[in-house]
Amino acid sequence: MEEKEVKDKTKIKIQDILRANPDGLTIKEIMDKTGLARHTVLARLHRLTGEDKVGVRQINMAKLHRWKHENEPLKEEKPDDVKVAPIKEEHIKPIVKEVEPVVKKKIEVENRKKIDIATIKKEIDEELKGGKINKKQAQLKTQREPIKQSVSGTETEKKIVKKPGKEYVVTGITGLDELLEEGIPKGATVLVAGGAGSGKTIFGLQTFAHHCAKGKKCLYMSFEESEKRLIEHMDDFGWDASKFIAEGNLKIQRFNPFDITRNVDALLAKQKGELLIEIDPVIFPKDFDPDFIVVDSLTAIASAFIGKEESYRIYVEQLFRFFEKIGSTAFLVTETEQIPKIFSRTGVEEFLADGVIVLYNIKHGNIRENAIEILKLRGAGHQKKIVAMQITRKGIVVYPEQEVFSEIESEE
Repeated sequence: MEEKEVKDKTKIKIQDILRANPDGLTIKEIMDKTGLARHTVLARLHRLTGEDKVGVRQINMAKLHRWKHENEPLKEEKPDDVKVAPIKEEHIKPIVKEVEPVVKKKIEVENRKKIDIATIKKEIDEELKGGKINKKQAQLKTQREPIKQSVSGTETEKKIVKKPGKEYVVTGITGLDELLEEGIPKGATVLVAGGAGSGKTIFGLQTFAHHCAKGKKCLYMSFEESEKRLIEHMDDFGWDASKFIAEGNLKIQRFNPFDITRNVDALLAKQKGELLIEIDPVIFPKDFDPDFIVVDSLTAIASAFIGKEESYRIYVEQLFRFFEKIGSTAFLVTETEQIPKIFSRTGVEEFLADGVIVLYNIKHGNIRENAIEILKLRGAGHQKKIVAMQITRKGIVVYPEQEVFSEIESEE
């Protein structure tokens, strides 16, 4: 019997839906129309975006994915001086004597999942009955305490001893730096986690605008939005991206996450057992050593590794090692639920990271409230509270004295 070409019906269905909605659709709208899980929709969209068939545009705080018309320009020209490093045979070796560090992290994650929810709830109920907290605070703590326990209390959370001359950096975001005693340790890797529309991309671009203006070099690694779109986004807030680029202080580069997947899997498929890749995952130009890096996002990279979780863990650990080696301060974006229970696809990233900053887009009745929290930051003192924030025409503004205790409607 002659074999027939197997068509990806799911992909075709998404294409048809996007063609029928020229103004674009959000991830949630595509999920509703297709009945597909979020990670499946993300994977399909990343593939279509990589093929330059789907574009993304920002309307207020919503990301709309739309089908590109035939008369639109093809892929934008990309500079060749920043790229994903090709992995060669000599860069990979079996691990014999030592347990792969990322496997240790995985074990910690599995152990951490055994959180006694009943005990936590009992303690919160006692605080509520004793008048130490009110009903709204109890509701918030019920959701927050398991998360706090899941990112603290292990060896990975031991605080770095402050050394004389230790350097710190700030974000330049009004009000946020007031939550920090001295700043973010220079060279730290920080997860910026939050749901759709919570302000993660704005956070990165605003931080870059502050530091580019001071002559620092900043690299924005995008795995979804185009360079042109991100430049327009900065201009919308009054941050002169073109000037920063012309001065040599800003580089915005778009990557295809599936290039990484193909690169890693081609070699791992030839090997057996646990492996360690010894390679710099990104190659920078000789004349550009970034002081600050944003990766937007780890979620996009993880989506390209669906069904290949071990390969992803190996790659992402190498990415963290690379940032630590070059000494850049890095912000790695992860997309979560609006009220997150975990902050990354595997749960390993928050242990590898030095810090976790959470941005909330909380639903309270028919209203949404933005809030922010510095959940974790090794080697630096910070205020441990969730405070109000707004996304204004000039960027993010944080109100460090205005704590947020809202009745939360968690979005599944």
